[in-house]
Amino acid sequence: MFNRSNRLSKNKDFDKVFQAGRSSYQEILGAKLIPNNLDYNRFGVLVGLKVNKKATVRNKIKRRIKMAIRLDEPLLKKGYDCVIVVFPLILAKNYEEIKAALRAAFKKLNFYQN
Repeated sequence: MFNRSNRLSKNKDFDKVFQAGRSSYQEILGAKLIPNNLDYNRFGVLVGLKVNKKATVRNKIKRRIKMAIRLDEPLLKKGYDCVIVVFPLILAKNYEEIKAALRAAFKKLNFYQN
């Protein structure tokens, strides 16, 4: 889990990222990014009912994505809001493939520190 301060929780925060954020889409997920004027990053993960109707499956996907973010967080630039959108093809992928897709999306957005 992320700390409460590192989570996007309000609809207006998600809307702001979707309206004005830069985006990068991979085969199994997409990432949208916008500066937030804070000293830390905030993340949100969206796994819709189209991915799977079972909440346990959707939560497992969220946990995997959050773990991949947590491992890379020291390498990321600070002061951004990021929303990860998941596509149904993620069900056929293992953790390593999910992590690689997330890193590719972050790299395309230039979200890593130099």
